[in-house]
Amino acid sequence: SRAAISLTTGLEDSERVTVALLVAVGAAEAGRDTLMFLTKEAVRLATNGVAVGVACDGCPSIVDLMARLQAAGGELLVCPICFNSKHLDQAALVANARLGGTVQLWEWIGDGATTFSY
Repeated sequence: SRAAISLTTGLEDSERVTVALLVAVGAAEAGRDTLMFLTKEAVRLATNGVAVGVACDGCPSIVDLMARLQAAGGELLVCPICFNSKHLDQAALVANARLGGTVQLWEWIGDGATTFSY
C-alpha cells in the first residue's frame, strides 16, 4: 500500500516538519511506497543543507529523519510552482527529491493511498 504525506511548512514550524517526517519514515520503514508532497515553505526542505536541527527536547533530528526516509525509499515530490517562485536551484535538490505538481501526485497515488496532511 501507499502513503502520501502533504507538508506545507518548513523550519518555521520544525515540530510540524518532525511529525510529518516521523509519519513518512514509519510508513517507508514498514515497506510502504511513501511520498511526501512538499508545498509552500516546505519546498526548501528538499534542497541540500536546509533540513537540519532538532525541533524539541527528545525529538529525533531532522537530518536523521531525512536520511532514514531516503534509505527506506521514501520520495519527495516538490511543487514546482512553489519551488520556482522562491528562486531555488533545482541542482540543489536532495537525491530523493524531484519537482512535480498535482498531476504527478495523482499519477503516483493511482488507485489509492493513505494520506496525511501537515
